[in-house]
Amino acid sequence: MSTRDWILHVDLDQFIAAVEILRHPELRGKPVVVGGSGDPTQPRTVAATATYEAREHGVHSGMPLRTALRRCPDAIFLPSDPPAYEAASERVMGVLREFPVRVEVWGWDEAFVGAATDDPEALAADLQRAVRERTDLSCSVGIGDNKHQAKLASGFAKPAGIHRLTSDNWAETMYERPTDALWGIGAKISKKLTALGLHTVAQLAAADPAHLAEHFGPTNGPWYRYLALGKGEAEVVTTPWVARGHSRETTFPQDLTDPAEIARHVAGLAEQVAHDAAAAGREVIRVSVKVRFTPFLTRTRQSKLPAATTDPRALSGTAVAILDRFDLDRPVRLLGVAVEYTMPKE
Repeated sequence: MSTRDWILHVDLDQFIAAVEILRHPELRGKPVVVGGSGDPTQPRTVAATATYEAREHGVHSGMPLRTALRRCPDAIFLPSDPPAYEAASERVMGVLREFPVRVEVWGWDEAFVGAATDDPEALAADLQRAVRERTDLSCSVGIGDNKHQAKLASGFAKPAGIHRLTSDNWAETMYERPTDALWGIGAKISKKLTALGLHTVAQLAAADPAHLAEHFGPTNGPWYRYLALGKGEAEVVTTPWVARGHSRETTFPQDLTDPAEIARHVAGLAEQVAHDAAAAGREVIRVSVKVRFTPFLTRTRQSKLPAATTDPRALSGTAVAILDRFDLDRPVRLLGVAVEYTMPKE
């Protein structure tokens, strides 16, 4: 086999739960659910992750903790601890960067790795071994010609396996699967594709691009077919990711109905994001306010600032002014304030 470029997707297995198990070894092999304050009786808190033992009872990420408790009464519930997960992630990414590869971090628990090698499976095994030995965490590795293939391949590799998905075996692996098996096509788009008679990846791959453009737009339509053909980006970008903005939001145990109280919360959230921006050395140029009404109606409004700033008073004043553009005619269950930063010069 000759040396060529490959894309590997390194995906840490049940990452958040795995970090918690390292901190609480006595919980290994038990159903563990992580989320919120760790109190499953608290309303409107959801699971960040669950161990495989909890998943066997139907518990999954994004599920309300109350539902998780009903499905798995014996589960151990732990509070979420983002700083611990970030520290663990940085250790893993540091291990990957010690190899002669290019690393593009995509989150706490995943990264794309670009490498020139004649044996990608051997490299994948070396990465797995190093991560395990140095961090006590396991990962699955997908191998592909591009990011799309590698991302899907790591899913087939779970847990702690290695899988190759390339143009050579794309059709036999993917063509009979539903369209939402593709990375980038969710249930909503898949349902629309099904309405057009496109049930499988093979049917989408054979679809007329013009017909897709007519229904999904000139960019998205042909792009869905591009995904069905197994195409995707093949460049691994190693430059550090720079946040374009930041947000804070709060879900309330009891719905809010008092406009003055709602305004106070919005002002407080705006002050928090102002302090976050200052701590990050960034300036804010746009403010957005999100209001989620009961039962689940979400509305967002935004304003551009006259000048970039991190002044808490300026941001809270703007956020409260934006709030005045909402009709607060029903109970509010969630409030959020997001800001857009000026981007640093090259």
